[in-house]
Amino acid sequence: MLYLASDHAGYKLKEVAKEFLNFLQIEYQDLGTNDEEMVDYPDYARKLVKKMNPKKDKGLLFCGTGSGMCIMANRYKKIRAIVGNNEHEVLLGRAHNDANVLCLGGRLTGENGAKKMIKIFLDTPFAGETRHKRRIRKLDIK
Repeated sequence: MLYLASDHAGYKLKEVAKEFLNFLQIEYQDLGTNDEEMVDYPDYARKLVKKMNPKKDKGLLFCGTGSGMCIMANRYKKIRAIVGNNEHEVLLGRAHNDANVLCLGGRLTGENGAKKMIKIFLDTPFAGETRHKRRIRKLDIK
């Protein structure tokens, strides 16, 4: 399953993403927020990661810059969130880091760029090379 969540600053870009996902016929669940009334991004990042099964689900988080959501999401075990600043970064984040959450900035990311990065995030498989697996195992602090 693909989960989406945003704060007020990422709301409009989340709505663009939903239209794009509908066009691609990709199933998703929107966990809010549902308007531009001010809310706290940690609440929505938490809602998304608690809903996810990190082994099989993916998430899209939207806030002003993408950074706040990314910081919060990465506090949870087995969540590997990245901020999407450009297409190449998203491609490598999926292929090398097996990223399962993409965070985008509603104040920084254009609609077309967001669509391209979302498509790359959803379509790019984890490379699965031994060196990448070894590094990912080291991310979860016990």
